[in-house]
Amino acid sequence: MVHQVRGVVARQKGAPVAVETILVPDPGPGEALVQVRSCGVCHTDLHYREGGINDEFPFLLGHEAAGVVEAVGEGVTEVEPGDYVILNWRAVCGQCRACLRGRPWYCFATHNAVQKMTLADGTALSPALGIGAFADKTLVAAGQCTKVDPAASPAAAGLLGCGVMAGIGAAINTGGVGRGDSVAVIGCGGVGDAAVAGARLAGAAKIIAVDVDDRKLEWARGFGATHTVNARTADPVETIRELTGGHGADVVIEAVGRPETYEQAFYARDLAGTVVLVGVPTPEMKIELPLLEVFGRGGALKSSWYGDCLPSRDFPMLIDLYLQGRLDLDGFVSETIALDGVEAAFDKMHRGEVLRSVVLL
Repeated sequence: MVHQVRGVVARQKGAPVAVETILVPDPGPGEALVQVRSCGVCHTDLHYREGGINDEFPFLLGHEAAGVVEAVGEGVTEVEPGDYVILNWRAVCGQCRACLRGRPWYCFATHNAVQKMTLADGTALSPALGIGAFADKTLVAAGQCTKVDPAASPAAAGLLGCGVMAGIGAAINTGGVGRGDSVAVIGCGGVGDAAVAGARLAGAAKIIAVDVDDRKLEWARGFGATHTVNARTADPVETIRELTGGHGADVVIEAVGRPETYEQAFYARDLAGTVVLVGVPTPEMKIELPLLEVFGRGGALKSSWYGDCLPSRDFPMLIDLYLQGRLDLDGFVSETIALDGVEAAFDKMHRGEVLRSVVLL
């Protein structure tokens, strides 16, 4: 059976997206058909529309999603129809060298659905991050479904599928923030504020939020920042040092993805401190640092891919914290919109007016 549903499609580079009829097949072996309940509008979707990921148009956008499993294919044991799930783009294989060494969060062979979703004329769609969830239903690999407590609001829960998990994981998993640490977060959009929230969860004593927008800095305070720095009016490196006894922060998380802010992060950390890059740079960007400084400061320079998360471990735990009132996922939801509001949401994201617009279906 083929399911005829609505989906948000980017047909060509830079062109406005549109809601179109798409065809979704029944799940085959190892696949799951999911009724989408919510999907956040992420910068990655905009990167796809702008051709910044690859040129495999047309794209079915959307990937920060929560929904309910409608059907599963042969051999699926992870989930069953009726399960409430968050979709993820790290369906670990269990067989690659990272998985076999007990590091599945670095899996080199994550997998997606084999069958293609298509336009009404049969043109194959490329689903964003292997998910394509700006749609009434989507087809994914069963391993991309992580079962969580159904009491969680779909609008909030779905955000763990990408940006919020990336930020929380950058602090907890990659940065290893611990009790009493000092943490600086450069860039306070959705991912940066999630890093602030993650540092708070981990017990950081001082959390310094850096941005050029006072509105975003106020958002960061709501997620746990103890201090804020507007980089338009103050030198962030010197201010972070002043706030940490002249030393620099134990962990500095760069959530912008630009050479100049990465350099700020490098010099704003304490000796033997850690820099975490979670902001996504563009291919042409380069960084130049004195090698003696890299050597002399010690510590670690890390990149964080999806917050080094393991969805089966991290999603249920974070949903439990949300339901206990210890993690404010609702605070990331700036507005809820319909499928036809995605293009306008991209504009609001560009202007920095929202943390997340969330499509509700």
